[in-house]
Amino acid sequence: MSRTALLLRDLQDNHLAHMPDDYLPRAVHALDTARAAGIPVIHVALQLRHGHMDAHPRNKIFGALPSHLFTADDPGAAIHPDVAPADGEIVVHKNRVSAFAGNNLQQILAAQDIGHLVLAGTVTAGLVLSTALQAADLDYQVTVLSDSCADPRPALHDTLINEVLPRRAEITTVDAWGHTLSSAA
Repeated sequence: MSRTALLLRDLQDNHLAHMPDDYLPRAVHALDTARAAGIPVIHVALQLRHGHMDAHPRNKIFGALPSHLFTADDPGAAIHPDVAPADGEIVVHKNRVSAFAGNNLQQILAAQDIGHLVLAGTVTAGLVLSTALQAADLDYQVTVLSDSCADPRPALHDTLINEVLPRRAEITTVDAWGHTLSSAA
């Protein structure tokens, strides 16, 4: 039987600056719930090469970013200290919207026998949606923690959580997920 992992997506200062003020404590709650249940946590963060050598100008998202953002030396690209990786937690850097882009995430998941991904993070309209869709297409079981995902456009977040993502993923809250974890223990 495969294992479950929490994928915490793009909880970097640059992204969090555009999220609702009440969002970060909800992400912390998801992280604390996973850690308390012994669920592996994988942190996924956007990191582009210096000068954005890996961002084509035709790419509407990454080609338009100022070349100093989301590089290894950009302080805003750091994972927020409240959700920083603990010793032993994996950090994967991606260079596109999906958590699977430009890295060995799929290999790590296979090596750890992880077949169920629980998603939390920013931005629902791009980062969470793309990872959920790709993970489902790769035959992972996918759960989205609706209250631990956020988007600068709350109406779009609600549409994705209530109408789009349920076609590919289970949608639940952190508390409901935590109850399921404690019931299974």
